[in-house]
Amino acid sequence: MTSAALLRKLGGVAAVMFFVATTVFVISRVIPGDPAGVMLGAAATQEEIARLRTELGLDRPLPAQYVDYLLQILRFDLGRSIFLNQPVIEAIAERSALTIFLCLFATALTVAIGLPLGIVAAVWRGTWIDRLASLFAMLGASLPSFWIALVLIRYVAAGLGWFPVSGWGGPDATMPERLHHLVLPALVLALPNAVLLLRTTRAGMMDVLAQDYVRTARAKGLGPWTVVLKHALRNTLLPLVTVVGLTIAMLIGRTVVTETVFGLPGVGNLVIAGVQRRDYPVIQGVLLVISGLYVLLNLLIDVIYARLDPRLRGRIA
Repeated sequence: MTSAALLRKLGGVAAVMFFVATTVFVISRVIPGDPAGVMLGAAATQEEIARLRTELGLDRPLPAQYVDYLLQILRFDLGRSIFLNQPVIEAIAERSALTIFLCLFATALTVAIGLPLGIVAAVWRGTWIDRLASLFAMLGASLPSFWIALVLIRYVAAGLGWFPVSGWGGPDATMPERLHHLVLPALVLALPNAVLLLRTTRAGMMDVLAQDYVRTARAKGLGPWTVVLKHALRNTLLPLVTVVGLTIAMLIGRTVVTETVFGLPGVGNLVIAGVQRRDYPVIQGVLLVISGLYVLLNLLIDVIYARLDPRLRGRIA
């Protein structure tokens, strides 16, 4: 990707983030009721509500609030949590390690499950292996993630006792212990994305395996798996990069439900707590961070595209 193309992409990122910030601001202001009164609850006095409105700047004209909000974001200041009594950026940072680690673990499981199944389904298409992979894909796409989580907790964690039911270990827990706690949550997150990767891999491999150069490689006497992995899979990487990149982006949003079901103190749990407590600064801050990560991941996918395929360099707009 050339410098001009990269600058265009960065300009697009800035425009998208401006739109997201504006949308978050508008939504938080058009919700019925006084935000300060909602956050403090029905037992709050008028003096307490007025004090909080002043602290949040809600007593100022709307255009002035909007300008202050944008300037605050440019300073990387996401506000202060009402109930946690700490800056939102600190609250997110304290819980981000678990969420990032969970997303990376789930991504690794997605690739470990979806990629091999997609390859073998394409190589042995039409056989019982292909039909079994298709059945797995159908079930993985149709079953809700929260239901899968509850079934795993009931029968695998509580019933068989193979994995912990909730949490991710104490403060002094070792990495193997934390991995042990996160196996089931990561599996729940990985299954729907593994289905998408399986289907994409199967479709791409079936198309590539029918190409002339693959038949030529076989005619030269190359081993079957050398042809599949070195020639066919290599030319299927571009759509797979998109799927894996979008998988990471989607996982960030799906952790909200998964972390709540498994009692994990991550960013997703922070969002749920913020919604329950009407902690608007937390909700706004997390939405901005998640949106920013999603946009940056899409930019990273474009850069990787250009590295994998020189023909796309300078043409990605």
